[in-house]
Amino acid sequence: MGKLGRFAAIFIPMALTIASLICLSIVCVGQSNKDMDLANDLYFFKAITKDVDLNPNEKAGEKVNEANDKLKNLPNSPQFNEDLLKALQGSAKSNKLTDFYKVGIRGYCEGKIDGDKEIVEKCSDQVNYFWFNPIEVWGLEGTSAQNMFSDEFKKGLDSYKKVAKWMVTCYGLALAATALEILIGITALFSRWGSLATTIVSCISSGLAFSAALTITLLYSSLVGIFETVLKPYNIDSEMGKQMLSVLWLGVAFSLGSGIFWLFSTCCCSGKSDKKKVKVEKTPYTYERVASPYLGASANNSHQMHPVAPHGGHGAKFEPYRNGH
Repeated sequence: MGKLGRFAAIFIPMALTIASLICLSIVCVGQSNKDMDLANDLYFFKAITKDVDLNPNEKAGEKVNEANDKLKNLPNSPQFNEDLLKALQGSAKSNKLTDFYKVGIRGYCEGKIDGDKEIVEKCSDQVNYFWFNPIEVWGLEGTSAQNMFSDEFKKGLDSYKKVAKWMVTCYGLALAATALEILIGITALFSRWGSLATTIVSCISSGLAFSAALTITLLYSSLVGIFETVLKPYNIDSEMGKQMLSVLWLGVAFSLGSGIFWLFSTCCCSGKSDKKKVKVEKTPYTYERVASPYLGASANNSHQMHPVAPHGGHGAKFEPYRNGH
């Protein structure tokens, strides 16, 4: 069962590798097209800004006082800035600040909320080293409001920007290594050396995928924490995308699983044919034909191979044979 057994040995790791590549590719689709439902449902981070008051009033003042009371109980927390609230409300009034923002790995989408329905109106261009800069997106960059954000918020965004570059690079390498793993995996069909080479590539791709997924999870968890600490008093909510993270970590799980099965395939089913050459043994006490005495046999052999007929008759002609025993 050589070839068939070899195929069965690499079927599972190859299927897991393909499944991992599909999951990692789906992650790249998130927030890339406003007309694609799948893309709109997948995001790492979402900021909800629909509840920022459009007009300052007495209720806004109550929010200021309530926010200050909450912030006083938090260590090293920035004080609520009423001027910043007005700047955010002004941005919302001029439609620079929409109801929500969803962030993917290479871009973001924004739109309005109608009841329980989110309507995506626009998506940004897809860029290689993307990071979400709310100050720029909300139309506050270069204004006096930019300086009203706390140092904690600015430092958090700066760290996010730096780590995002590493995150995207690592993720791109994980995608490339997974695709390469599939190509090299084809050679594993023919030999265990192919399995060994594929196992090495699989370890690299799994390590990159795990590192990227861990970085993404920690990075956007930190971003949510910054928004909750600094912008929650301004009635801006944030959350992480569970669906996107589920697809991401499922791809990592598939990648790790494929590596284990590729390793197993290096020590089972070589892929060589099971046919063996059968050596025919001679049966004892049998005879086999030898060369004719006319082709140069010796005199002694000639006597053995041409027995004399009894009573002086002519010698009977027998085919010369020798004892096979």
